[in-house]
Amino acid sequence: MPGDPLQPVLGGPIPFDATATEIESRAELDVHLAAKSLADLVILGLRLDLAPPDLADVDVRGALFVGCRLENEDVEIDLIRRGAHLIPPFDARPYPTHPANLYTPEDLSFGFAAEGFAGMYDTLVYDHFVAHGHAAPDIREAIAQRLHDAGIDNALGKALAAWVQARGRAGAVGIMGGHAAPRGSAAYRMAATLSWRLASVGRLVVTGGGPGVMEAANLGAYFSTRPASELASAIEMLSVAPHFADHDPYTAVALAVRTKFPAPATSVTDVAGRLLHGGLALPTWLYGHEPANLFAGQIGKYFSNAVREDSILRLSRGGIVFAPGWAGTVQEIFQAATKTFYQTDGPSGAFVFLGVDHWKQLPVEELLRPLLARSPHGDQSNLVVVTDSLDEAMAALAAGSGHMHTPPIGHG
Repeated sequence: MPGDPLQPVLGGPIPFDATATEIESRAELDVHLAAKSLADLVILGLRLDLAPPDLADVDVRGALFVGCRLENEDVEIDLIRRGAHLIPPFDARPYPTHPANLYTPEDLSFGFAAEGFAGMYDTLVYDHFVAHGHAAPDIREAIAQRLHDAGIDNALGKALAAWVQARGRAGAVGIMGGHAAPRGSAAYRMAATLSWRLASVGRLVVTGGGPGVMEAANLGAYFSTRPASELASAIEMLSVAPHFADHDPYTAVALAVRTKFPAPATSVTDVAGRLLHGGLALPTWLYGHEPANLFAGQIGKYFSNAVREDSILRLSRGGIVFAPGWAGTVQEIFQAATKTFYQTDGPSGAFVFLGVDHWKQLPVEELLRPLLARSPHGDQSNLVVVTDSLDEAMAALAAGSGHMHTPPIGHG
């Protein structure tokens, strides 16, 4: 529940986690207790004060208990004396200090029905973030936030591994663009339609999780198993609240669309199914004044904007679509170009710029082509495609589908 830093996201049992060195559920713990050893394992955020396990004859040498609540101080002292290491839970915060799973739209919007935008989980965390120093928190808050983001890193790695196992390694496609694009605008419709087409052929759509073009992209992926006519109907519904600054109506109509067009229950029973229906979003509380994008299947929300931006670009090795945008989008273009120039994360897919007229105003093509032509890995200037055609965009992205780069699972 909100306020309990030991809950993985908003509470409830955690599915059994197969990561060899990490224990994230009581059921998984019981397996190791039966073998009488927790040696060198990491035990994350468990309520061991509830039905306390008998640890007296269990080997705990090198075990790391992170954010676990133990029965009493005597148990803590005994574990330390026998070679375990303890990072105790922090005072209650509105976010988990070690989330075991990525967020869902239901998690972020929790509380909206009763208290509106001001009372939902996503807003409460943002308010806490602002009240505790915003981007410059005190040391206790900084440690808690970094533990949270490390948990999101870990959960992201596991989610992507599940996707690869279920769907293959076809490269993920990043969709970037302006956060201020109104619902129903040409840029919004174009991003939604392209994302719908990409997700329908099995590509993983990755966005920054904000409003505007980012919401449109996750919306398109959310409708990937539905006909285009239903996507169009959803956009019309959303257009009654076009601007994200109108927090309550903007959020309310998004939830109404999800209610009218629910994701197929049989298809979202696992992480890979949720990613197929909505894609992946990686937003940040640095921009928490923007309402949550509620159409992504899985959401890795970070406190650190730098980590979040690098993760988006690191994952989007099957190509990146840049819909019309301004300063933030231009920054992402050249961050991505640096990775492609040096092949930091392996070969890159196409750089597709949607909206010829917009990109004439910002001469990124004139800068990118000579830059990428000088890559130490050979001339890559052919990756740049500027177009108004979704067919051309799909063809360019298909040519560079590549293999999706998945980050390592765990922190060892």
